[in-house]
Amino acid sequence: MTNPLMTLLNEKGTLLADGATGTNLFNMGLMSGDAPELWNTEEPKKIKALYKGAVDAGSDLFLTNSFGANASRLKLHNAEKRTHELARVSAEIARDVADAAGRPVIVAGSVGPTGEIMEPVGTLSHSLAVEMFHEAADGLKSGGADVGWLETISAPEEYRAAAEGFKLANLAWAGTMSFDTAGRTMMGLTSADMVKMVEDLDDQAPLAFGANCGTGASDLLRTILGFSAQGPERPIIAKGNAGIPKYVDGHIHYDGTPELMADYAVMARACGAKIIGGCCGTMPDHLRHMREALDTRSINHPPALEEIVACLGAFSSENDGTGENAAPARRNTRRRRAAV
Repeated sequence: MTNPLMTLLNEKGTLLADGATGTNLFNMGLMSGDAPELWNTEEPKKIKALYKGAVDAGSDLFLTNSFGANASRLKLHNAEKRTHELARVSAEIARDVADAAGRPVIVAGSVGPTGEIMEPVGTLSHSLAVEMFHEAADGLKSGGADVGWLETISAPEEYRAAAEGFKLANLAWAGTMSFDTAGRTMMGLTSADMVKMVEDLDDQAPLAFGANCGTGASDLLRTILGFSAQGPERPIIAKGNAGIPKYVDGHIHYDGTPELMADYAVMARACGAKIIGGCCGTMPDHLRHMREALDTRSINHPPALEEIVACLGAFSSENDGTGENAAPARRNTRRRRAAV
């Protein structure tokens, strides 16, 4: 059976995804250090408003508020036994919003990293990671998610464990990694490495794959070009941050304007992406400009790196982690939080 995500993508050619979760929830009153997932039951009207903001801005697809809905992360808030419930409720609210949209809108069940380092570098076993991902995926499926959506992953071991978890839940999925360390993920993967890893997953492979978060929009597009150069058959996802984060008056602000994100969206499609959205800092106004740009503008060639820099700003590193002169990124154990 064809998944609704692929049906809509085949119909439209390009899909606009949503923007940030954390940024929007912080603007609604979420405090730093709080678990956004608890708001699924404590503040359901605000979660509905989060989803509706993306849909009203023109998104064809939006993610559920379940990035940290796994036993490892929720244990920090004494809520590890609520993983399935919080994932399910996040999707139930989303299902209601999507069904009321008056047009096809895809509910993508967000699944983030466990926050732990997997063996052999760390202590998290493959079997336990699979169990955590399976629990989250099953909750999302129970709540009505059309597709699972893995994001902000750095380690191939964790990506593969999530693939197995989605398979056990019988939930089709898409999955992105974050390339934020000189063109590589924090655990050393390049864009070319990811394409090979995805292909090697065989019957557990995602419907679509790509990159999210990372550093600025320029870096993300360079990674998208890296994916496209490998000639993958699966659709590519681009979900870049709205500019670069800056610390102003005690708060993190992203300097990407709606106009910059509109340019990014059109260039992402020219780079080969089929599903295009924003990550940290991306608000409904950014999405509205991205929607209009995708509907009215086009670039008929993959942009050169110089064109990307001229339009979106400089890269944060000299290269994308590939090539003879690209040294492997140093591994570390720092982990990212949600797409803010």
